Amino acid sequence: MSGSPTSPLLRLLAHVRQHRGRVKVGVLFSILNKLFDLAPPLLIGAAVSIVVDKQESWVARLGIEDPWQQFLALAALTVIIWVLESLFEYLQKILWRNLAQSVQHDVRLDAYRHVQGLEMGFFEDQDSGELMSVLNDDVNQLERFLDGGANSLIQLSTTVLAVGAIFFWISPSVAWFAFLPMPLIVWGSIYYQRKLQSRYVDVRTHVGALNADLAGNLGGMATIKSYAQEETEAQRIEEQSERYRAANRRAITLSSAFSPLIRMFILAGFTATLLVGGRRALDGDLDEAAFAILVFMTQRLLWPLTSLGETLDLYQRAMASVRRIFGLVDRPSSISDGPRTLATVDGEMRLRAVDFSYRGHPPLFKGLDLDFPARQTTAIVGATGSGKSSITKLLLRFYDPASGSVELDGTDLRQLKLTDLREAIGLVSQDVFLFHGSIAENISYARPEASLDEIRAAARAAELDEWVATLPDGYDTVVGERGQKLSGGQRQRVSIARAVMKDPAILILDEATSAVDNETEAAIQRSMERIAHDRTTIVIAHRLSTIRGADRILVLDHGQVVEHGRHEELVANGGLYAQLWGVQTGEHAAPREH
Repeated sequence: MSGSPTSPLLRLLAHVRQHRGRVKVGVLFSILNKLFDLAPPLLIGAAVSIVVDKQESWVARLGIEDPWQQFLALAALTVIIWVLESLFEYLQKILWRNLAQSVQHDVRLDAYRHVQGLEMGFFEDQDSGELMSVLNDDVNQLERFLDGGANSLIQLSTTVLAVGAIFFWISPSVAWFAFLPMPLIVWGSIYYQRKLQSRYVDVRTHVGALNADLAGNLGGMATIKSYAQEETEAQRIEEQSERYRAANRRAITLSSAFSPLIRMFILAGFTATLLVGGRRALDGDLDEAAFAILVFMTQRLLWPLTSLGETLDLYQRAMASVRRIFGLVDRPSSISDGPRTLATVDGEMRLRAVDFSYRGHPPLFKGLDLDFPARQTTAIVGATGSGKSSITKLLLRFYDPASGSVELDGTDLRQLKLTDLREAIGLVSQDVFLFHGSIAENISYARPEASLDEIRAAARAAELDEWVATLPDGYDTVVGERGQKLSGGQRQRVSIARAVMKDPAILILDEATSAVDNETEAAIQRSMERIAHDRTTIVIAHRLSTIRGADRILVLDHGQVVEHGRHEELVANGGLYAQLWGVQTGEHAAPREH
């Protein structure tokens, strides 16, 4: 189980080192537990010696001549040894299991923190189910090995050393036969380790794919039901689960053969000890008590080696998981933190000669220039696919441009601390994400310490307070996963209240009214007008009625600004904006894509 400096085992040990004090105590408890566990064969040998040798027994050499008194002393020693063995077994289990929980906790948090720092493009390309498989299933697999595997290896090593010392002390010639299977067992362990490695990597890959499909189907259950595709999806999950089962079967077939094979080696060692030791005892070269100890100790020495199969199985499963975990941790982020902090924010944002494209797609922007003056409302409109929402992602620095710059108050965003930048910007998106918690918790997400009065003030600004007052649990009402217990308009108003609570210098409204009814749209529009006062507001709009009062409207077409001005000016110009306005008011048909 050795490896290079970049091996998964050594990477794991780097996490264990911060708990080195607990590890040392755990190792001590495991060794003591095993030493006391190995004592009974010695007690049996002492009992045989009392019966056979009486006043000449081993115990008699301690000054106790009466055989019955020797048995009483041996009984007392037996009680002490068994109590101590049980005590140290309890202590080592408590320590190793808690240590496994701590390491599991550390690894999961390190992996999650790293994932949070990756660029948004990673999450758009990566399946969430696969990520869950790594952060949950793989980390749990690691815990299973740490929970019992480490203790098993320590106790096995203790057994070999302690029993070996006893054997060579009692009868070196018999000891060699007992240890004869050791090289074969070590060879078998290394052989199986190599064979199992690729099979368990395959198992982890298939379980990741299965989790990805399950997560996707649970998230899209409404679509599955509406298209009556339950049976189709069940069959698809069945096929994926069968591939996972087949991969596990291949690993199980190999790992299960380990213990039976090792037993054959153990049989050879035990038989050799029995025959050679028995011959020496019959010849008078080995007394009866020593022979009894050797027979019992041979079993104690060799039989635990069968557990190597289970330990090795846990190890290979864990290492397959560790490779996936650290493979994720080692993935670099294309968005790095800048060195500068933001003391104050005026709120002016600019795009300067920006070139940008999504990976694997044609260029979206070429030399794009945009200005968003401080404390003014700027709206961006355009047909689907014109790049409106991509501008939002650049402003929040979810992506960096290929060339050119995105600036805040004249500073390139790449020079700013990401936390400072995003704390200065509030986002209200069409795709509202609410956490599984109460309405109050979702509104106060940016300020968890906010009072109920502050939460209600933000809700009033979003025209939400009166509706919440009608609910039996009020602001303690649980919204469900992703806010599924609320309507689209209610989720949107909670999102607006959340932005109000954040009180950012810059507010981005990304098609915030595109999926609500007219009445809700009007309420949201009133809320947006209130919260946009005296702050830089950028509105990505599909419904043009929501931006009629904007200080400036930018019309985007195929990644370029083709018109700009106020609503009345753009309608009078008769260009693309006028055509879009005409379509939405029913005056003429939609403009053709070009």
